[in-house]
Formats: sequence, C-alpha cells, structure tokens
Amino acid sequence: MLSLDIFGFEALWSPYFLIILLAITVAYFLITTKFRMRFQQSEPLTAKQASLFLTAMCLLYAIKGSPLDLMGHLMFYIHGITMVLLVFLVPPLFILSIPNWLWRTILNLKVIKTVFQLFSRPVIAILLFNAFFSFYHIPLVFDHVMQNRYLHAGYSIVLFVFAIGMWWSLVCPLPEYKNLTGIKKVAYIFVNSILITPSCALIIFSDNSLYATYHDPKVWSQVMSLCVGSSFDNLNITGPELFSSMSAVEDQRLGGVVMKILQEIIFAVVLGQVFFEWYRNDQEESEREMKKHQLNPTH
Repeated sequence: MLSLDIFGFEALWSPYFLIILLAITVAYFLITTKFRMRFQQSEPLTAKQASLFLTAMCLLYAIKGSPLDLMGHLMFYIHGITMVLLVFLVPPLFILSIPNWLWRTILNLKVIKTVFQLFSRPVIAILLFNAFFSFYHIPLVFDHVMQNRYLHAGYSIVLFVFAIGMWWSLVCPLPEYKNLTGIKKVAYIFVNSILITPSCALIIFSDNSLYATYHDPKVWSQVMSLCVGSSFDNLNITGPELFSSMSAVEDQRLGGVVMKILQEIIFAVVLGQVFFEWYRNDQEESEREMKKHQLNPTH
C-alpha cells in the first residue's frame, strides 16, 4: 500500500485552516478574558469552558485539517468517523464552551435572535439536521458535493450549524432557552437515533459500492485534485484501492457501522447525563417538599 506522504505537507496538514482556527481561538480568549468587561453582566471564563473550547478546536482541526481529512477521500469508513465527530461531538462541546453572557450577547442581536429561535425549535431542528445529513449521503448528492470545493465547504458549514441547532435542545446552557426537560429529552434522543438509521442502513446493507467517489477512477481523481491540488495529476495514482486492503463494498459497510455505533455511544452518554439530571432534580424537589412539611407539620 502507498504512503500518504506522497501528497505533501500542505495537503496532509492544511496550514491555512490551522491559521484560521488559531485566529478564532485567539479571538475567543481575548473576548472572554481581556475584553469581557465591555459586555454587560460578564463573568470570568472558567477552566471547564476553556478546556471544552480547546478540545472542540483540536477536534475540528483533526477532522478537517489533519491527514484524517485526506484519508476520508480515500476510505469511506474514515469519512464516517470524521462525519460523526463533526456533527455529534464538536457541536455540544462548542455550545458548552461559550459563556452564558456571551451567548446572551450574541442571541440578543435582533436578526440572529429571530433566526435562531426558529431553527433551534426541537421539531424544526431535528428535522432539518437529519434531512440534511441523510440527503448528503444520497450517492448522487454525495458524489456531486465531493467534486465541488465550494459546495463541499458550504454544505459542511450548513450541516454543522444545523447540528448546533439540533444539540441546543439537549445541552442548552441558558435557562430561558431550555424547552426540553426530563422525558422530552429522552424522546428527542430516541427520535434522533431513529431518523439517522435509514441512511446508515442503506450504506451498511447495500451489495454494491454506492459512491463513485470511492470506486470510479475519474470521479476519484477529480475529488483528489480538489483536495490535494494540481500536483495530484503528476502522481499517476489510479484509485483509492492503492491505500487500503479492503474492497470498496467492505469499506462502505464498515463506514455505515462506524457511523451508527459512534452516534449511539455519544447519545448513550448524553442519555445517561439526562437521567442523572432528572434524578437529581427529583431528589432536590423531594427534599424541598420534606423541609416544607417539617416547617408546616399541620399541613
């Protein structure tokens, strides 16, 4: 099998994307520390928020800037891993890393508030996210998006934004925006898990390679030219099979399995937190009722 080193440093490590993420990180820490006093009711940045933001940025770079991004153009199962991390792990980390006062400052902007209130509603958010996720994995759409640099970038950004909308109802840090609690969150997670199943099942149980990106030399060459640059044409590589011992169908099935399992693991962790929060609130309510009864024994 060939080594990824043949593609060069820039294609493997995306230095320009790294610079963008570093700039965003610097801006985050400047706003939340040095310049936070310019915002009303601001509070000091916590170590947890800072660590969550840094984790989100590191994951984002690993997904879209490291060799994993290039490998996702060679092996579908790597695409499955990075896709799940992008829409099921990074968004909740990002949401929780933003201080409440900064969220309120952003959401109090009239245009943003109106749009956000619409697209973060549980039913709309869950339908939009799952529709875009499933639509993306329709073979004709997937191959077309992968062959257009701007369409691919745009679709990834929109999907990420819709993922934030979907996750907002589960991990929303602002009390005034919380619209799901207890059993409703459980149902929300369950419905989300169900809606993503058809696209994964299509990928897992298909007897043929669905995506020309991974088996058609012409389509793959076009995709790789966009990813690597014009230098790819000088490498004389015929297809992704030179980088993997799996067939295109085996790779595709593994990708579908990986996407479903990772998504279920993440939702299971969130479900555990939901039950813990639910139990804790129930215990606190019971303690309040008990104290109230002790203070007023005649009632």
